[in-house]
Amino acid sequence: MTSDLMLAHLTEVATHNADALDDVADLVLACIRADGLVLTGGAGHSLAAVAETFFRAGGLACVRPLFHEDLQVFAGVRRALQAERTPGLARSVFRNLHLSGHEVLFVFSNSGVNHYPVELALCALDAGCPVIAVTSLAATAAAPRRAGTTLAANATIVLDTLTAPGDVGYPESKAVTAPLSSVTVAYLWNQVLIRLNDRAAREGMELPLWRSSNVEGGDEANEALMQRYADRIPTLA
Repeated sequence: MTSDLMLAHLTEVATHNADALDDVADLVLACIRADGLVLTGGAGHSLAAVAETFFRAGGLACVRPLFHEDLQVFAGVRRALQAERTPGLARSVFRNLHLSGHEVLFVFSNSGVNHYPVELALCALDAGCPVIAVTSLAATAAAPRRAGTTLAANATIVLDTLTAPGDVGYPESKAVTAPLSSVTVAYLWNQVLIRLNDRAAREGMELPLWRSSNVEGGDEANEALMQRYADRIPTLA
């Protein structure tokens, strides 16, 4: 995919999701203001999106990733495929949470039809937790209903990646390569962070943001954040 096509896609995504991004930023800011956690989940390659939200320089320190080892493609591709299509796995993961009532859940899934992302959303809604679905409505429309319903149908707000079914974008005449979802999801997440920063600045509120460990004072600042959140985010312990 040429840079022009990629940039055009991201420009379209920004315009299409502008109002939804504002609503998401308001939800997340309220969550942080109340000292809640931002929960993030996904399976397969959507775990790359979850990784982007967690312990990332410039990212939020109040993020708790929801995952199971079987979901990682590095642990075995067949195992990961089976895990994200296994009923009940998401519920077992969600059961380990102790919610304060101020959380927000982001679920990343390009197709949004497999059991793990759908059940994460259902569990969160049952617990009164708003759900932000970062997904492709076009891909959802074309995919089989493995979980009986979809992530988008059970979301409080949908951020649409606008990726085509199959998640490929090049060549335009008959796309076979250059998957768009990863770069688009990272772009949308950063759009949320930008809006959060501006809202927090207007309120005089300091966001809990990680710093790079390779700049002066980074380790010390991050250690303070780890101590602040480690009792609620086990992977920071």
